[in-house]
Amino acid sequence: MKATVLSVCLAIFWVITSVAPAQTNDTLKQRLTLESKKTSSGKISRGHFRVFENRKAGKGRELELNIVVLHATGKDPQPDPVFCLAGGPGQAAATIWQGFQNHWMRRDRDLVFVNQRGTGGSNRLAFPRREAASPQDYLRPLLEETRVKKAAETLSKKFDLRMYSTPDAMDDLNEIRQALGYKKINLIGGSYGTRASLVYIRRHGETVRTAMLNGVAPIEFKNPLYHAQEAQIALDKIFDEIEASEKYRKAFPDLRKKFKEILKRFDDGPIKVELKNRRTGDPIQVKLSKSVFCSSLRLQLYYLNTSRRVPLMLLQAHAGDFKPFAISAINRNRSLGNAIAMGMLLSVTAAEDVARIEPEEIASATKDTFLGDVRVKSQIAACKFWPKSSLPKNFGSPVKSNVQTLILSGSLDPVTGPRWGEVVHKNFPNSVHVVAPGAHGVGGPCIQTIQRQFLKTGTVKDLDVSCVKKMKMPPLALPKKD
Repeated sequence: MKATVLSVCLAIFWVITSVAPAQTNDTLKQRLTLESKKTSSGKISRGHFRVFENRKAGKGRELELNIVVLHATGKDPQPDPVFCLAGGPGQAAATIWQGFQNHWMRRDRDLVFVNQRGTGGSNRLAFPRREAASPQDYLRPLLEETRVKKAAETLSKKFDLRMYSTPDAMDDLNEIRQALGYKKINLIGGSYGTRASLVYIRRHGETVRTAMLNGVAPIEFKNPLYHAQEAQIALDKIFDEIEASEKYRKAFPDLRKKFKEILKRFDDGPIKVELKNRRTGDPIQVKLSKSVFCSSLRLQLYYLNTSRRVPLMLLQAHAGDFKPFAISAINRNRSLGNAIAMGMLLSVTAAEDVARIEPEEIASATKDTFLGDVRVKSQIAACKFWPKSSLPKNFGSPVKSNVQTLILSGSLDPVTGPRWGEVVHKNFPNSVHVVAPGAHGVGGPCIQTIQRQFLKTGTVKDLDVSCVKKMKMPPLALPKKD
């Protein structure tokens, strides 16, 4: 959705007007600064909340966490807002609010977006911008040792990289809840945002009315140990779909076998791909390595619109055209630095995930997968140079809660498949796990109907999820006929 043009009128205030002042903690309120604007879509408040980087010390360097509040537009708004937790880790929630200005949730509730510490503003833990002289530079490994070392050295001069854990961030969020005067909140998170939601529930569950988790990454999901396995499962399901359909079998004959042949071509080294210079149109040649090709394929599987084109792209690659994979890899790596604060990603995963990976787990978790162990080993190597947070002793134990929770999983999710949603479902007695046709993050009219009912009633009891049975996967992209 396009952002609505904001009015010029500004008004600085400390307390959100839709919340009773008696609910606000005076000390925390003094750390909150917001500006209110009237727009064509409704009232919007923007500002920041100050926290100590070292929460335990309670002194020293302060961080300003950007906040955006989209106030409810209805005549009778509910007192419990929706806090939207972003993915990554490393995505800044306060940068995605524009797409929610006319969201259905906003009619009855405030929508709150908070930049998790390390994701944005003056405390964004971003890698130094990569100096790319050519497209080939964007086909280098994401976590190159020299680049990670340089980032750790540069960022450590300004920040204590041990202070950016999810528990610290969720304690920040709870203070922001208090400062804004909300007694109860609803959580909605996708991908890493589900992990953050679970940590918040563990630490401040008494303040949570409901939680909606889409593409669940529970504590048991040690990032990126299971990336290869999940991607292989998703790809195999697509191959199964092709083999079960006469139409698709004719369009993509022996595609599973062809895919193995594609991978074997990399045995002789990177494959040369001819592209065009975006500015001049002149031909340029790049080299596509096996690891980058496999990474590009995994990312293509992430989203439904690109996932349904994967068989066609593989058919083209088997015929010698690797251009779509090279272009996809270049475009994604070019934009990744803007979307994700990679330093924050390492600050979170170094202690919370990678440190919990046992060496003997890697072989079994990556066996017989197209991605192999490259990603997990490269992230383990990168985290050796990264300062590690001090976590609560119970961090690695499963989160258990009675919070009313709607769990959503995509049937073809290549990173947080349905089995991870089931892990949370077993430990949340007041939960419903919905597996719907889709990839990483499911949506559409049916899912929205379920979410509406759940958010309105605040319970999974008698939640009608029957429409999921009628949901259909969009067709696979087919080769053009001669």
